Amino acid sequence: MSNQNKRADFAAISNWIAPNTQVLDLGCGDGSFLEFLQKQKPVHSYGVEIDDSRVLSCVQKGLNVIQQDLEGGLALFEDSSFDTVVLSQTLQTIHQTEKILREVVRVGKESVISFPNFGHWSHRLAVGLGRMPVSKSLPYQWYNTPNVRVLTVTDFEKLASNLGLKIIDQCILHEGRQVTLMPNLFGSLALFRIRRA
Repeated sequence: MSNQNKRADFAAISNWIAPNTQVLDLGCGDGSFLEFLQKQKPVHSYGVEIDDSRVLSCVQKGLNVIQQDLEGGLALFEDSSFDTVVLSQTLQTIHQTEKILREVVRVGKESVISFPNFGHWSHRLAVGLGRMPVSKSLPYQWYNTPNVRVLTVTDFEKLASNLGLKIIDQCILHEGRQVTLMPNLFGSLALFRIRRA
């Protein structure tokens, strides 16, 4: 994602991660979040990324990164091998959503999931006017988007319940500010802290 170093969810996710813990960032991109996190607190971090150029960018930043396709699962990692597993703005690009969520909570004692909220009022309005939405949180046109899924805050809560996942905490943001009033309508970015029930 472009301008990753300015993403509003970095600080919110970082607040949920304790110092001196093991962190796995799935779909870590160019390593911007891991770099941000390491500047905030001492952690033992690893990233997983499929794209060659992004893996190279991680290596150039001195980050530990494994090149792997998340669609194949996380068999490489043992149960509860990380204190926190982060899947930041990647869930909507995954074909096998249920499989990856089960793997995320298997590998992490806790997990943080973030995604653009398709339920934001501006997205609803765009669809109501006959167009697919384009916004800061969904910056692509329908024909060139890496997203294969669109979901809302309510959709994720229902899926988590169906999969037997416990939501520990949530933070819904819009333009960097937390939204507490009708978050599924007014929040453009959703963050959930989850674990196995």
